[in-house]
Amino acid sequence: MHARVLVVYASRHGATRGIAERIAATLAESGVDATLEGAQEVEDVSGFDAYVIGSAAYATHWLKEATDFVRHHRNLLAGRPVWLFSSGPVGPEVVDKKGRDVLEASVPTEIAEFGKAIHPRGHQVFFGAYDPNQKPIGIAERLGEGIFKLIPEAREALPSGDFRDWATIDAWAGKIARELTTVVPAA
Repeated sequence: MHARVLVVYASRHGATRGIAERIAATLAESGVDATLEGAQEVEDVSGFDAYVIGSAAYATHWLKEATDFVRHHRNLLAGRPVWLFSSGPVGPEVVDKKGRDVLEASVPTEIAEFGKAIHPRGHQVFFGAYDPNQKPIGIAERLGEGIFKLIPEAREALPSGDFRDWATIDAWAGKIARELTTVVPAA
């Protein structure tokens, strides 16, 4: 029997969905039975041996639908292997102006809460993607768009492009697949 894993994601513009798709594909290539679902579309969380849950992060917070998913299912998740991932920082820099590791400085605040509630086996922050031509979604992005109109040079301060590191994502998913073979041995 192969491990059955539910890969859940919350994505605003699709970059995090792309990461979740890649994780699910890598798990499947490793012999794991991976199911991919958006956090708002999940109807049944039972019947899975493990969970990988990810969200885009904005201003150090996960999206509401991912946060709600974890909080709503915390009792089930606490009893199963869970891995969390976040995507958000953009740009080529790995160290910020304060000398901090960009990925470490981008850990969403909810991760500490989730660590206590569900005891995930790991959390990883991945670089995301930013396309300044995408239509703003949500009030924060619409406010940001207003700032960009008032101060056009502010848009250039946010690097645009796809900064997702597929090799790192594949390696992380591969590590999960290897761990799952010790959690749910094949029949």
